[in-house]
Amino acid sequence: MVIGLVIHASHRSRFEAAARTLAGVTLEWVTYEREGEIGDRVSDLLDRRNVDGLLLGPVPYARARDVLPADLPVTVLRSAGLDLALAWCRALAEGWPATPVSIDTFDRETIDEVAYALDLDRSQISCLPFDPQQRIEDIVEFHRDALRTSGGAYVISVRTGVMDAFAGSVPVLSGLPGPATIRAELHELALRIQSKQANELRFAAGVFLITSPSPDLDRARVGLMNMLLNTPEFADCWIEDRDRRGVVVFAHRALFETVTHSWSSLPVLAQAQETLGVRVVAGFGIGASARTCVTLAERAAARAEQDVAPGAYLIEDSGLVIGPMGPAGTPLSFTYREHGADIEELARSVGLSPATLSRLTAIERSLNGRSVSPSDLATSLGITDPSGRRLIRKLSEHGLVVPEGSAQVNRKGRPTRLYRLAISGAHR
Repeated sequence: MVIGLVIHASHRSRFEAAARTLAGVTLEWVTYEREGEIGDRVSDLLDRRNVDGLLLGPVPYARARDVLPADLPVTVLRSAGLDLALAWCRALAEGWPATPVSIDTFDRETIDEVAYALDLDRSQISCLPFDPQQRIEDIVEFHRDALRTSGGAYVISVRTGVMDAFAGSVPVLSGLPGPATIRAELHELALRIQSKQANELRFAAGVFLITSPSPDLDRARVGLMNMLLNTPEFADCWIEDRDRRGVVVFAHRALFETVTHSWSSLPVLAQAQETLGVRVVAGFGIGASARTCVTLAERAAARAEQDVAPGAYLIEDSGLVIGPMGPAGTPLSFTYREHGADIEELARSVGLSPATLSRLTAIERSLNGRSVSPSDLATSLGITDPSGRRLIRKLSEHGLVVPEGSAQVNRKGRPTRLYRLAISGAHR
């Protein structure tokens, strides 16, 4: 398990001490001196290392949230009431009165709770809750106004920039999370990651059924099986006949989540309609055994058959039902219903299905010579980005794509490589 920690460089020793009790975890450190560095450094970590979770404070989270994957377990570390109470205890140890005082970043509820427990006058406490848009200059000005108005002797802050601004002029007591708070959040994040990984490895089954009338169901079923076998997403699945109308697929839950874009759509249904000319529905089941998974998947497929449009459902043994999932995806301008001998021969030499190669040829024609990124190609085919990159590599090995340089798609991150499809010329 790999957990990334995004912290100010001056706080590393505090976090190292808190993490000593965490076993079986590799820590990846992202340290910064200035807040403007955070986004790029987090992006670099995600590019070079596959992290299972991320721990970061409110400021780093606000600076890096745009580059964080949606499915990455993230814990935003916030100072707890204990940390604020300890700061007040340090003030009393210095001989300063508990109030008046100004405090930043803590929410009002935490301040009220601790002030009540310590029997402090809440009206003598100035509070500036955290706001992602706050500048250090604004927080410093808030504290200066509070000091002038109340005559307070010190401030409590969580921001390193505030401590630097008041250095040598006004005492600043740190309200940063202590080892106990950090340790508790790290252990909670590790347990959440373990639960997510265990859930992804649960056994699952999918049942794909041909529902449109077909003069030759056996041939349609074989075509459906071959289509799934040659779809990059299903490369690690076990696929076998269910009956004359369909097939059953066995895999881990995580694989099906990828195929269905987190149970939101199933593009392979549209692919079956386009390439095989048959209407297909699907059902997924997740349970404690293979038998339970198939039973639930059959129930889900039966429910999908009742809908007018092609779709899919998920049923878990917990009783959860998700659906309908539609055959979302970008429609193609061109497609090939019949595969000529040249397509068939080229597909065999490349190791792809004729249907996939036909779709790629259609995409090439629609691009009209323009280059495409692996991600854009994956979107057009209704597959994931990793599968799109694997497909590009396979096409490159057989000279069916030509590198066309790179482009900076996003303001942050590395440039994306571009390719020009060269399939049409290969089978003329």
